[in-house]
Amino acid sequence: MNVSHAPRPRGALVRATLGSLAAAAALLATASLSAQSAPSIPHEKYSLPNGLEVILHVDRSVPIIAVEGFYKVGSGDEKKGRTGFAHLFEHVMFMGSQNVPVGKFDEWLEAAGASNNGSTNFDRTNYYETGPSNALPLMLWLDADRMGWLLPTMDQEKLDLQRGVVQNERRQSYDNVPYGRAFETILPVMFPSNHPYSWPVIGSMADLSAAALDDVKDFFRQYYAPNNATITIAGDFNADSVKAQVTKYFGSIPRSAQPVVRPTVPEVRIAKDTVLVMEDRVQLPRAYYAWHGVKAFSPDDAALDALTDIIAGGKSSRLYRTLVYEKQIAQDVSMGNTSQKLDGLIMLTATAKPGVHPREMDVEIRKTLNDIATSGVTDRELTRVKNGMRASMLDRLSSVLGKATQLSYYNYYTGTPDYMAQDLARYERLTSADLQRVARQYVLQPKIVLTVVPEGKKELALTSAQGGNN
Repeated sequence: MNVSHAPRPRGALVRATLGSLAAAAALLATASLSAQSAPSIPHEKYSLPNGLEVILHVDRSVPIIAVEGFYKVGSGDEKKGRTGFAHLFEHVMFMGSQNVPVGKFDEWLEAAGASNNGSTNFDRTNYYETGPSNALPLMLWLDADRMGWLLPTMDQEKLDLQRGVVQNERRQSYDNVPYGRAFETILPVMFPSNHPYSWPVIGSMADLSAAALDDVKDFFRQYYAPNNATITIAGDFNADSVKAQVTKYFGSIPRSAQPVVRPTVPEVRIAKDTVLVMEDRVQLPRAYYAWHGVKAFSPDDAALDALTDIIAGGKSSRLYRTLVYEKQIAQDVSMGNTSQKLDGLIMLTATAKPGVHPREMDVEIRKTLNDIATSGVTDRELTRVKNGMRASMLDRLSSVLGKATQLSYYNYYTGTPDYMAQDLARYERLTSADLQRVARQYVLQPKIVLTVVPEGKKELALTSAQGGNN
């Protein structure tokens, strides 16, 4: 199980390596991209009377099935003082239900040759199984039992056990790892305290400790109901028989009595550069730059994906070449655009080489951002990023689980499960002028600059003057 911060790898590109792939990359660099040739994912979408959305995609190429249970609830649906519930349930949902004893969920799936996992982010929680096609009835029955009949077995012992697991996960992923608290240090500065993105997906240790059994049960009743969920099935199956099975297992689960309403928040902006310093048990200083982005599928979303990739999205990006290869002043550098339901976040991260002050990296970072805002990007850079986006999208369709995940994702964010052609078209329409405009409009605007420095070495932090837009 894992905590994730984005529903899909936004801006993550598949890049050519050496040997024969170099020739393929050269062909791609000159290819004419066409959204009309983007692959379609044939599917059927319908709903049960209790509100459960069902998406079916038949793929008989191999006798494999993937089932994704997609719940429209994430940490962005929590309230201040009650954080971490969505991720807590990612764990609780594997702890057995009325007809599935503790430990049997995994055991029975493994005996059938299947595997399962789940993840949580700001906007959603998903659970998924993959295995041989004859394991499909078992997958559906297990998913239905925990959706409809988990609460009768939800007791204080289970809550305490999984609370302890999550708290330990927080220690391992946030509190006791180098740079682990950087992200949650930035969030409450980026967003107001009552904004549901102002806390990390995993929640706070204090809120997890204070969570009462009745609080947790109320959260489940509201959000883990069929009218707030989608079941996506992809792979080798007969549609008519699967429809009958879905009705059999899920049809009797009652709707939530409370209507599910996603929070609405006002637009948030950073008024001025904000400089933060955090001491940590690290060897090297690391600089974080964070800007507000846009919501998923907003008009500037694709341009920001492309821009961040060109700036520092991989080893062929501008800053990687400058900081790591040429000047050799950084251990690493990366940049990405994360867009969600309520808002977006653009982040650039660079770790200094031993003996290098972060201000040396900062000079080159600001120079690169200003160069793109002034002169735009090259045709070669734009072609590379477009080809990379296409390759990344195709890669996500390489398995039945990938198809199921993509159908669920597009369905939630756009209302259209098979949205890949439209998604790809957003990138293929991009021009150098688009990227130049969003560079000016977003990454030359006020930002948060956090330097994580070794304990007792605050002199290695960026100052307001060094971190500014000068």
